[in-house]
Amino acid sequence: MFAITLSRPEAYNTITPELRDELAAAIDEGDADRRAHVILLQAEGKAFCAGYGLDWSTKAQASEEKTGEGPSRVWDSVSDLRMMGKFVETYMKLWYASKPTIAAVQGWCIGGGTDMVLCADLVVAGEGASFGYPPARVWGTPTTNMWVYRMGLEQAKRYLLTGDEIPAPEAARIGLILETVPDAELRERSWTLAKRMARLPTNQLVMLKLLCNQTVENMGFANSRTLGTLFDGIARHTQEGLDFVGRAEQVGFRQAVRDRDDPFGDYGSRKRSGE
Repeated sequence: MFAITLSRPEAYNTITPELRDELAAAIDEGDADRRAHVILLQAEGKAFCAGYGLDWSTKAQASEEKTGEGPSRVWDSVSDLRMMGKFVETYMKLWYASKPTIAAVQGWCIGGGTDMVLCADLVVAGEGASFGYPPARVWGTPTTNMWVYRMGLEQAKRYLLTGDEIPAPEAARIGLILETVPDAELRERSWTLAKRMARLPTNQLVMLKLLCNQTVENMGFANSRTLGTLFDGIARHTQEGLDFVGRAEQVGFRQAVRDRDDPFGDYGSRKRSGE
């Protein structure tokens, strides 16, 4: 087994360009390792991944039209698609790696974190974990667009059209993830599952994964993914998206997120058990 660990717990393992590049290299290394049958993605700290590091991403958008001399340039959708496409290509390495990939999730896995983790073949979560795509409320759409393929049309609409938080037990019930286990048993369970899969010859694992994934590919997955990535850029540049960035510049992105989520009473706008 080849284990990859997200190791910025103090920042809730938020996504940065550096994480993107290091994750891409690690997945490629694991897939090329002849000794490894399975790739396991895990994380340190209280959160698996709390989405994109909004400090750098909101600042990048706020400054993108203020650079250079002369009149400000309008938003370039093609450049945006290429920029986001680099992140999507990394997440999709979990899907296109020839070997099976398992993600072990604790705490928050939201926004861009779901773009990443739902590309793994199997997701095991601690009972205290939470999933969701709060940027559906303003400023984003799922780029890898795995939601419908994992849990069906009705449930995908239910949670994307509200951006509501999904506690891990509910995520397992509706098919977004494989299963939940007590938080203290997450590491043991994910490693045990990986070791059980690793009993199969690598060639069998490769063929079976490809056979399953090809069904999704035949359903138009590539087209859905491209549209999701393009729409994500559009959503960040609607008037509402620009207003969100402006608000983040004024009061900080954490307060801007609270302003967005307070009416729904979930994510950071509610107290979690034990706090």
